[in-house]
Amino acid sequence: MIDDETPVLDNHLHLDPDNNRGIDAVRDFARVGGTHLLVVNKPSWHLGVEVESGEDFRYVFERTIEIVAEADDVLEGRAWPVLGVHPGLISRLVDDRGYSPADARDLMRAGIDVAAEYVESGEALALKSGRPHYDVDDAVWEASNAVMRRAFERGADLDCAVQLHAEASEDMREVAEWAEEAGLPRHNVVKHYASGRLEGPIPSVMSEKERLETAAERGEPFLMETDYIDDPDRPGAVLGPKTVPRRVNWLLEAGHDEAVRNAHVETPELVYGIDTRESLERA
Repeated sequence: MIDDETPVLDNHLHLDPDNNRGIDAVRDFARVGGTHLLVVNKPSWHLGVEVESGEDFRYVFERTIEIVAEADDVLEGRAWPVLGVHPGLISRLVDDRGYSPADARDLMRAGIDVAAEYVESGEALALKSGRPHYDVDDAVWEASNAVMRRAFERGADLDCAVQLHAEASEDMREVAEWAEEAGLPRHNVVKHYASGRLEGPIPSVMSEKERLETAAERGEPFLMETDYIDDPDRPGAVLGPKTVPRRVNWLLEAGHDEAVRNAHVETPELVYGIDTRESLERA
């Protein structure tokens, strides 16, 4: 069972600062043993922002930073913001708003640059980028890869990690190589919504038992997440905020103590340079 000395980190979830559960979801997480969160900003349009310039992302980023500060007050450990541009924005821009792929690319890269300002100032921990997980035409695919490469460049400049939203895959070595070409080590690249097995980036494993068992048995660095979306229109979507602590208990009961240490102490330090034990003890 989780004890007072065991950090429990959900590496990727969303909190809506204005609607749905917000801090109540954090309280649920903490009530069952959760201690640390990486909170990723919701897609800009989910907060009512139809971006036209990089500056338009600031509202989304600052509202995320504000709710993360509230989460900090609830947790025994800490919460950190992860800021960036959801890759699905390119389809919204091209298909719904008439942007060319090149113009959409430039707008999204400008958003990455603004997110990087918050990492540089210490207000955010990492960047988020990626590419569509669904079929798109070649021009949109190339533009999306260009946005992701910009995130790698900024991550290298700032010595920070980049979380990726991308297609389902167990082999993303090419993407990791792109990061390394930009100067960002592959252990600073995280694929969110990962299975238990991944070549290239660090997998942030969806906290389903089968995926976690695979990750635990592999013994490679991994993280755990729910991708909780805090959407009032989709209350049961993805996994709930209590899931990671409950799965940590399940792993401990199955004798996977080392896997828990890997996912909640060693890999967070490797990827983000954060000390989850120290921040828990200080609290």
